Amino acid sequence: MKPDAKPLPICMTIAGSDSGGGAGIQADLKTFGSLDCYGVSAVTSVTAQNTVGVSDIHIIPNTVLKNQINSIIKDIGFDAVKTGMLPEESTVIDIANLLGESSNLRLVIDPVIVATSGDVLISSKAIKALKQKLFPLATIITPNLSEAEELTEMKIKTKDDIYKACKILKNYGPKSVVIKGGHFFKSDVSEDVFYDGNKFESFSVKRIDTTSTHGTGCTFSAAITAFLARGEDLKDSVKLSKEYVTKAINKAYKIGKGNGPLNHFF
Repeated sequence: MKPDAKPLPICMTIAGSDSGGGAGIQADLKTFGSLDCYGVSAVTSVTAQNTVGVSDIHIIPNTVLKNQINSIIKDIGFDAVKTGMLPEESTVIDIANLLGESSNLRLVIDPVIVATSGDVLISSKAIKALKQKLFPLATIITPNLSEAEELTEMKIKTKDDIYKACKILKNYGPKSVVIKGGHFFKSDVSEDVFYDGNKFESFSVKRIDTTSTHGTGCTFSAAITAFLARGEDLKDSVKLSKEYVTKAINKAYKIGKGNGPLNHFF
């Protein structure tokens, strides 16, 4: 019998399912696997979704969601965890209560509010609960510009606005914040701004002209989760994740008629 291999770091994703396979738990699990981690999942919602948009959302009952998380905790455990689409206030509160019992929690929060297609995915009460209940537990939160605007209730038009938004978000309790510039600023550079409460640091790459951007936020936060689980420090995890996402976009292949997925296994 072949001896057991060295155990892989274990990453848990608590997020929605994307039937198109480009975002949500599907993107998370692909990312975990490609970065030599073992992925486990708790599904918060099931979406009918493709590269063009979201046509339906079914929210998983909270009892079922909690049972998924507890079944993982009791047997497999996890080294790091990320959250994605958390559609309702009660979902956020239950997850905060469950994760708040974990010691040495490495928690990455991707505050999924709006899909790449523009579809709004969670309620206003869920957004409020995120800020009050879950952000204080986070190692890092990873909003894009539009999500940062929703969370801070301010318009972000300049680099100084990004710095201001980072400080506002940091005051909700996470250890750090990274605001993703992505495709929102019209420039030749895609720039993410990281803030740990002490200083700002920018991570920039040349913008890639492509429609293969579906699931970039999910993939970025999942990569940070994987690198944290592997023992990388926080800033290096962000840097390495930026590099990973850039390569996955650059190596993407055309899928569907809209915003296609990344190539997670480049």
